[in-house]
Amino acid sequence: MSENKSSSSLLKSIIYGVVFGVLTGVLWAYLNPVPIIPGMIHLRLFSFIPPVVGIIFGMKAGFFSGYIGTVVWGLLAGTFIPIHSLIGDGIGVGFTGLIPAMMVGAKYSLADIAEKKNIMWKSLLWSVLAGVIMIIISCGSLAILGIFDFWWGVFWIGIADIPTICLTPFIAKYLAKKLQNVNSIDEMRA
Repeated sequence: MSENKSSSSLLKSIIYGVVFGVLTGVLWAYLNPVPIIPGMIHLRLFSFIPPVVGIIFGMKAGFFSGYIGTVVWGLLAGTFIPIHSLIGDGIGVGFTGLIPAMMVGAKYSLADIAEKKNIMWKSLLWSVLAGVIMIIISCGSLAILGIFDFWWGVFWIGIADIPTICLTPFIAKYLAKKLQNVNSIDEMRA
């Protein structure tokens, strides 16, 4: 029975990850109106989605949300670079969903996330740290491929992603309040 429950939970995590990944990629591709470096880097208004998905729906869903979102965005926006998008950027953005989920989402119930203020600060800390790790991985990949200088990329992608990643604790708290009584989500998060 527990093996059945475990495979069902894994399947739900993957489904949530795919759904939120596609949503993330589409939103990044079509609703990023503020160019920071025109044609290259736009303010990612939805960079909070992978960490929020990770905290609310679990580590697997968070990672897949970021990874798939990056691939979908690259394909739709015409910026897909196979080695970079699938390895460097995909894994780096996947970490923005995985790390906050490991450090916050897996440790607390949705009721705790909804009610305890100190969890908001932990959520902010781990989401920003995951964003910095993602930026380093992504910019390292772009620098190795000769697309642009590492520190130049760190600066501009940092400006594009970190401000909206800082919205994570507020959105996670709001969603946790709304979803805390949905038993299947807590089972999946375990």
